[in-house]
Amino acid sequence: MTKAEIDLSAFAAELRAQCAAEIDARTEGHFNGRPWLREAFLTVPREHFVPDQIWWPTPRDDGLHHVIDRRERPRAWLKGVYRPRASLITQVADGAVRPEDGPTDAPFTSAVSCSAVVVDMLHYLDPAPADVAVEIGTGSGYSTALLAQRVPPENVVTVEIDTELAARARESLAGLGLRPTVIAGDGELGYPSRAPYTRIISTAAVREIPQAWLDQAAPGAVVVTPLFGPFGHDALLRLIADGQGGGEGRLVNGVAFMKVRGQRAERSFEKLGWPTVNGPWPPYGDYRVTVRDGRQKIQVIKPIVRRP
Repeated sequence: MTKAEIDLSAFAAELRAQCAAEIDARTEGHFNGRPWLREAFLTVPREHFVPDQIWWPTPRDDGLHHVIDRRERPRAWLKGVYRPRASLITQVADGAVRPEDGPTDAPFTSAVSCSAVVVDMLHYLDPAPADVAVEIGTGSGYSTALLAQRVPPENVVTVEIDTELAARARESLAGLGLRPTVIAGDGELGYPSRAPYTRIISTAAVREIPQAWLDQAAPGAVVVTPLFGPFGHDALLRLIADGQGGGEGRLVNGVAFMKVRGQRAERSFEKLGWPTVNGPWPPYGDYRVTVRDGRQKIQVIKPIVRRP
């Protein structure tokens, strides 16, 4: 390595530690009660999974999302990589727009999710070394790499609908010596060949929980996914599967994710099982989500009082 490369590597390690410290400040979810997750975060170099050219998620005054090029501004690029709440856009318009095309206002279709949200989702997934896990939406492979620090890579399956992204993630993971099963396919269908799964996580939002996920879930399996709701964004859902194609869970907090390709089309909330609410929507923790006989239902319930 050249001196410049060594300096940048040290800078990345410094930024990674700073990012972890910022996430430490969060009092719920995230690293709390998950020492393995903090260790994984400090072990896995996030920059290894980020392409050299990315679109910044916040538009400039011209309304366009501009490209940050690692080769031109390596330190600025690294700072972006380790912003805890920054989602780094890696694909626009399903790949029809390329970074070399420059600034864009086309719709985002893939990203390296922000560090804090990736960590929070894995917190609620709460995997153990004995689990068999399937991830929907491999993307860059960064979340897969963190998961594979806890669950042996041979017990991890990750499914990505975009063949180019799947190939890139497979290569990035292998570059760190990680070889989970990376499948190029439709994540809504899961991956039945390795079922049943005890942990299922989706890094893309759904309007309705795909039945295939629950059909492939073991009894007591934990399912974590962003679920689109009437809040104007998504809510993180943690659901416990019954092993018979159903399950029950609660919403955790608000998130924002791109939707799986098969569920981009709008559907009425009534058909998706949401209740009618007079006035403001209640807090996330006030909902129960159930799936029975292929039907999704969301109910507003009396919130549970948490005691210290």
